[in-house]
Amino acid sequence: MPLAARLQDIATFFASPRSFDGRAGRLLSPDEMTAQEQAAREELLQELTHLRSEALNAPAPSRLRPSAAAAADAAPSLDAGPYRFKNGEIITIVCAQLPDEMLQRMPYTDPLDPDFVELYTFADLDALLELFGHMRAANPSSRVQFRAPGQVGPDEYQGHLVPLGGVDWNEATSSVLDRLQLPVRQVSDWDKEGGVYFEVTGEDGRKVPHHPQFEESGGRTILREDVALFARAVNPFNQKRFVTICNGMYGRGTYGAVRALTDERFRDRNAEYIQDRSANSEAFCILTRVTVENGVTLTPDWTLPETRLFEWSRPQ
Repeated sequence: MPLAARLQDIATFFASPRSFDGRAGRLLSPDEMTAQEQAAREELLQELTHLRSEALNAPAPSRLRPSAAAAADAAPSLDAGPYRFKNGEIITIVCAQLPDEMLQRMPYTDPLDPDFVELYTFADLDALLELFGHMRAANPSSRVQFRAPGQVGPDEYQGHLVPLGGVDWNEATSSVLDRLQLPVRQVSDWDKEGGVYFEVTGEDGRKVPHHPQFEESGGRTILREDVALFARAVNPFNQKRFVTICNGMYGRGTYGAVRALTDERFRDRNAEYIQDRSANSEAFCILTRVTVENGVTLTPDWTLPETRLFEWSRPQ
């Protein structure tokens, strides 16, 4: 779009055929222009000014509209669901940190290193980044923060608490699970073959294990299906706040449990599913399969019966 200051020059140029001699163009001075050329210039200037004004006030071109439409479509989705809290309430994601023996083998994890990156010290970074971004978008007027288990204080424990990852490295997950007394237990005997699984206690007292699934490929053991727990309950430390747990046997499962309620393709249907079953519950949990296909973690669809391994709720 031409600048307003250029419109007069454009009108002057096109007001007279004498502006172009066949080889080069030039602007006639006002003294050189005839009365007829000056009248043509004024008429062109008015038309150009009007066209420029219309262009400035026109709606965005259709090719730019999808992003705005997508934002408008996403707004209702972000305004509801388990990850939407009342305005102004503090939300704390608790993500485990890697053990020292792992950190010693990684670059940039030494606080004294000039290139130290604090995030490198956290486990489940995929899940943390995904959940933190969604929480910020869904709760723009609330403080959303993430902490390592050793950094969690009384304000965090008694606010909205979101532990990520399993009981091995995340003390917040293990302590909250103990207090919630869910009929699901994570077993982590890593030194024993088949010793890592979730154990469900049925109504008849029978215990049923749910194991991750592996396959051998190219001399390597590849995870094909993880098992993950999503749990939502009233915070045992503050009855006016909630605890939300996303916990896989492996990092893939934790990421899949998070994505179930952040992935724009699945979050609404999954949120509706658990809302239908937990609207009047003090605690709710679902044990889910998380498929890993060619190295890619797929979002679980809880409306499919084969995705759900177990679900349970405790009435208020």
